[in-house]
Amino acid sequence: MAPVDILILSNGPGEITTWVRPVVKALRQQFGHDRPTEETNSDHQQIRISLVLSPCPNASGKEVQIAQSYPEIDRVQGAEHFFPFLLWGKTASSWDWHDRGVVLFLGGDQVFPVIIGRWLGYQTVIYGEWDTRWHRWIDRFGVMKPELIDRMPPQYREKAIVVGDLMAEAGEWAEGNREVGGRKPLIGLLPGSKAAKLAQGVPLGLAIAEEVWRERPEARFVIPVAPTLDVKTLAKFADPEQNLVSQYFRKGTARLRQEGEQFFLETDRGLSIALQTDFPAYEVLAQCDLCLTTIGANTAELGSLAVPMIVVIPTQQLDAMRAWDGIPGLLVNLPGVGSMMAMLINGWFLRKKRLLAWPNIWAGEEIVPERVGQLQPQPIAQEVLDLLDHPEKLSHMRDRLRQVRGKPGAAERLAGIVREEIMQNAEYGMRN
Repeated sequence: MAPVDILILSNGPGEITTWVRPVVKALRQQFGHDRPTEETNSDHQQIRISLVLSPCPNASGKEVQIAQSYPEIDRVQGAEHFFPFLLWGKTASSWDWHDRGVVLFLGGDQVFPVIIGRWLGYQTVIYGEWDTRWHRWIDRFGVMKPELIDRMPPQYREKAIVVGDLMAEAGEWAEGNREVGGRKPLIGLLPGSKAAKLAQGVPLGLAIAEEVWRERPEARFVIPVAPTLDVKTLAKFADPEQNLVSQYFRKGTARLRQEGEQFFLETDRGLSIALQTDFPAYEVLAQCDLCLTTIGANTAELGSLAVPMIVVIPTQQLDAMRAWDGIPGLLVNLPGVGSMMAMLINGWFLRKKRLLAWPNIWAGEEIVPERVGQLQPQPIAQEVLDLLDHPEKLSHMRDRLRQVRGKPGAAERLAGIVREEIMQNAEYGMRN
């Protein structure tokens, strides 16, 4: 059979590890590990898997290295070469392409497969986690939940099937590796990755941790460091001399300490918080009894891992939230006036009561607490202590998170859609 190219489009470190990795494994399980060569007389389909990365604000710079470590992928192009490929269809290394192929979207902007699919003349498949777009020009959609199909225009719904949650593969792994019983409580602090969020999130998280630790000295704390950060940069936000916002939450400071290869933030009250630099941090997150997190994709990640959480959105620095899409995102990041626009937009947004964490949005109700406003450490710490004192509440939260996350097996079903498109294209080619 004639060889086929599968081109995967993706972007950030989360997508590379939680979406791309299970999907390429599933593709090789379905198609085999034979690569196209000059001798293409094999009785079974030979495929070549390529990965092209697009720019991502959360990129760590290690995406190419991570992807190249996956034996299922044949070639990788970094994000710095993306736009020439998007505009003219030429890769930096002048890759060749087979006559038949599929463009598979696993992160970025959904318009990218529309354009690149036209350049290459390939079928297009999109994995839709939260939304689906460009229905007229995309051939197939594999979506996380049935609601996404319901929101599609009726004439395009036959293009879509529910495949489930790609993150659920990690969730199943976490469930199987979680230690139960006879251990000290572990609390994760996820303050964000951008400076505006870290300025509030780090001192607030430290202050809450100190309050909890004062009542529960056996409790342990960990900060999974975002891949776009280094530990020294993170530590600056714990220093009130370098982070003036810290005064809203605590008066003390914290310093960076290293033991071997392990880093800690040690507060002046004697609390040591471990810094987890491995990414993705599923192994440590799976062991957490509870996490304190800001809004964003991390709430989806924790939800898929069925990790209980309290979502905290302090508004002491109202211009901190700038991760908006579309026109609001452009306005809040304008030079000079961006801070003012952020205050206006965020003030308007937060005045309206709405669900902000992804598990709550999926469920249509608040299954994990969302705390918004001029937050202070003591009330949040008391809420944490109450949950630790009543493990049945944490257990109920885990159960609700399991209910709203998608079912595992999404990677296999998504690979099946790709296979159907390849086989259908081959049959059409034979008839013509």
